[in-house]
Amino acid sequence: MSIVTVQLGQCGNQIGFEVFDALFNDSHCSRGLCSKRENEAYQASCKERFFSEEENGVPVARAVLVDMEPKVINQTLSKAACSGRWKYGQHSCFCQKQGSGNNWAYGHEESIMNLIRKEVEKCESLSGFFIIMSMAGGTGSGLGAFVTQNLQDQYSSALKMNQIIWPYGTGEVIVQNYNSILTLSHLYRSSDALLVHENDAVHKICVKLMNIKQVSFCDINQVLAHQLGSVFQPTYSGEGLFHYRRNPLGDLMENLVPHPEFKMLGVRNIPQMSENSLAYSTFTWAGLLKHLRQMLISNAKMEEGIDWQVRPPLSGLPPLGKMSVNKETHFNTSIANLVILRGKDVQSADVGAFKDPALYTSWLEPVHAFSVWKTQRAFRKYEKSAALVSNSQSLVKPLDMIVGKAWNMFASRAYLHQYTKFGIEEEDFLDSFTLLEQVIASYCNL
Repeated sequence: MSIVTVQLGQCGNQIGFEVFDALFNDSHCSRGLCSKRENEAYQASCKERFFSEEENGVPVARAVLVDMEPKVINQTLSKAACSGRWKYGQHSCFCQKQGSGNNWAYGHEESIMNLIRKEVEKCESLSGFFIIMSMAGGTGSGLGAFVTQNLQDQYSSALKMNQIIWPYGTGEVIVQNYNSILTLSHLYRSSDALLVHENDAVHKICVKLMNIKQVSFCDINQVLAHQLGSVFQPTYSGEGLFHYRRNPLGDLMENLVPHPEFKMLGVRNIPQMSENSLAYSTFTWAGLLKHLRQMLISNAKMEEGIDWQVRPPLSGLPPLGKMSVNKETHFNTSIANLVILRGKDVQSADVGAFKDPALYTSWLEPVHAFSVWKTQRAFRKYEKSAALVSNSQSLVKPLDMIVGKAWNMFASRAYLHQYTKFGIEEEDFLDSFTLLEQVIASYCNL
């Protein structure tokens, strides 16, 4: 089954390019550490999901590119075409002369839906839509919410996953907190799952793990693409070797979103490092999974700087050293977790530690809350690698901060005129605050 990707705004288009490039490069990597037959099955499964074939044999990304300015789209099309390995479709882009000026209320276009419809018609079987967008700017956020709502109206049975980029805490645009609460509240009504990446966390990965001195958006986007690829590339179905999952989005939703009130997902990867470091590193499944589990329960986004003091509140283990009174509140309770393992000796990996009931909310048994996907096919140049997609309390703090900052601005009526002139009323803001406060409360009560 195929996934149609919708790339929105500068952020969505630049990340989208890196994602397709990472998917293509990985599926055609000669170092898959598996048999030729298995590699061919993996390639075919990846292609069915993300690419369609054109007459001249160059794979075409199943994507629609949208921005209010032509510059970024033209750069993205050119980069893909210049690679010579894959490209975007000639008629899969929408842009107009003027940008949205970082204003959420500006720029809603029906013709975008026609482009998406044409892309859907090329799919033999549609798994759903993957929408890549920013939460802070104008085009990605406002248009992202609008497009997702339209997809819900026109393709109600198709799944919709929004990959959203959480803005830097220090701020990129003055109205980013307004844009963020409006976007999140609208997406919560129309999307099936929100896959969230925080810019601050990815920036730290670039500095600490990838050893990049001057971090660019391109560096950040490549880390994001690596994480997304590690989730979306094929894994075995229950039928065994060479049988890959047919419905990636459906399987993700089934495993990770057991209730519509809880749809915020995060991704963690291990290992992640520069190619230079990788050449001198060896890993065991036991070591990788021990670190990944602690990253989950201590809410660490990378393996460096994990707090090993944090333990599940019900595990019965004595605390390590001195712990503050409220240390237990730092424990990150999960609703659902999916571990994806790729590489050598994958069948020997023991994921039993993720089945501990103390990791999960009391209303779900671990048998329903935890899943594992595997493939012997290595991902990119990592002999062994693990990804964890989790539905947990990890986003409560950043969400609470954004809602708080937006409320402080709203209470003094700052910048509201920029929205009211485009038809977004104070009532819309109040509705957004109410919905998101409920989301925060629901996650806090796990």
